Amino acid sequence: MARTTPPSGTAHTHFGGGADPFPDLHHRWATAVAGARGGSGPADPDPAPYADNLLGRWSEPQRRYHTTGHLLAVLDRVDELAVHATDLDAGVPVDWDAVRLAAWFHDAVYRPERSENEERSAALAERALPELGIDAACTAEVARLVRLTAGHDPAPDDHNGAALCDADLAVLAGAPEQYAAYAAAVREEYGFVPDREFRAGRAEVLRHLLGMASLYRTPYGKQQWERVARRNLTTELELLTTG
Repeated sequence: MARTTPPSGTAHTHFGGGADPFPDLHHRWATAVAGARGGSGPADPDPAPYADNLLGRWSEPQRRYHTTGHLLAVLDRVDELAVHATDLDAGVPVDWDAVRLAAWFHDAVYRPERSENEERSAALAERALPELGIDAACTAEVARLVRLTAGHDPAPDDHNGAALCDADLAVLAGAPEQYAAYAAAVREEYGFVPDREFRAGRAEVLRHLLGMASLYRTPYGKQQWERVARRNLTTELELLTTG
């Protein structure tokens, strides 16, 4: 199997050369990889080229919402959930390194006109993570979590899945102007779909979300995001169906 990135020791540059435009993201990637290795695996290969590969994917021109901004937002929400996990989840164990790696891969392959993005993103993780010295159990868990984002429906005892899905859906609980920007970016990504078809399809998605017993599965997500998210979804649905 071909390597996902250049082999260790191969020179690489950041996008456009020069200074790293994503220093925080590179650092967070390296930290997650080191945590997943557990200190017992090899230090090589260097994780930096893998970050470059992933950030290149997240920066592709067809993206309007599923960009590096979304990646950063999901990672921030994972960190927010981790900070509050002990207080609200009674110490329920979550593999935060696996969750963070899954956040990196969950939309790494993204074509808005295709339906197998999560599967292809999971397959990418299954190729890349063993190359990075991450064991089979963690690799399998990251791939499982990536596939889970296709439906955002983790089992009641799936604490890793709850953390990732809640972080991914936290955008729904933004302030009105943030939610409006999110909805506009989604529409731009689907610019190839005629307006009437888009409105019908988007309304179906919104109705599905509103029909869920709970959008969020972590105690923190339910407490902090549920009410606002439902208000935003209801407002968007009204605008789509009455506008």
